[in-house]
Amino acid sequence: MHCNDRKGLISTITNFLFENDGNIVELDEHVEKKEGIFFMRVEWELDNFKIAKDKIAEVFEERIGSQYEMKWELHFTDKVPRMALFVSKSSHCLYDILSRHYSGEWNIEIPAIISNHRMHEELAKRYDIPFYYFEINKDNKAEIEAQQMKLLADLQIDFLILARYMQILSDNFINSYPNKIINIHHSFLPAFAGAKPYHRAYERGVKIIGATSHYVTADLDAGPILEQDVVKISHKDSVEDLVRKGKDLEKIVLSRAIYTHLQRKALVHRNRTVIFD
Repeated sequence: MHCNDRKGLISTITNFLFENDGNIVELDEHVEKKEGIFFMRVEWELDNFKIAKDKIAEVFEERIGSQYEMKWELHFTDKVPRMALFVSKSSHCLYDILSRHYSGEWNIEIPAIISNHRMHEELAKRYDIPFYYFEINKDNKAEIEAQQMKLLADLQIDFLILARYMQILSDNFINSYPNKIINIHHSFLPAFAGAKPYHRAYERGVKIIGATSHYVTADLDAGPILEQDVVKISHKDSVEDLVRKGKDLEKIVLSRAIYTHLQRKALVHRNRTVIFD
């Protein structure tokens, strides 16, 4: 939740939960002093909670949300999110995500792997996940996106992961999933944009390389950032070393971003994220 800051907000919210026999198990808050904005995430147990589950949103809005002109979301941990994976040729992020899902690290469902190449179809079968191939070119892109969006709607997909999906999504597609499309890329942008960024970084003798995971917006590669990290590079590292280290970092950073999203610990305000502890 977030709203204009004022005295007593934390007390108001926690008293609401206390008075209804809610046991708080996690709470984090932050005040952006420059703008005077209050941010908060609270998690509580529903055992013996006096308000019926399907009435909580209505009662909270009536008693607190509307009074403080608050923007808020309510999520229940017993709802398993449905995540679709978009991928092109590179497989390192896809393998990492599937292994985490298969091992039970994430409580999610993956009803679809969607690709503009067929090379990962066998991998999808191995994990018993439906694979959807769409041949995309400049002439049919709008038509294909419409088909993809219908598929996502039919599958009741909650959010999407661009696991090195090398297609630019249209504004219409992106606006249909606000803050629900997560992308990963190397952190050289815009200095080393385009093809073979690690080769260009090597030529410049970089001392660190990095990776950034963010929500996708219509402004290409400029959406709210979820996770970033870097690794040191030396003159001893070859181009191949940079590529290997970069891929390792990309999949780790993307997995952290996905986990943050799954835990509902990222709150987007304007084009920035508040990442709760």
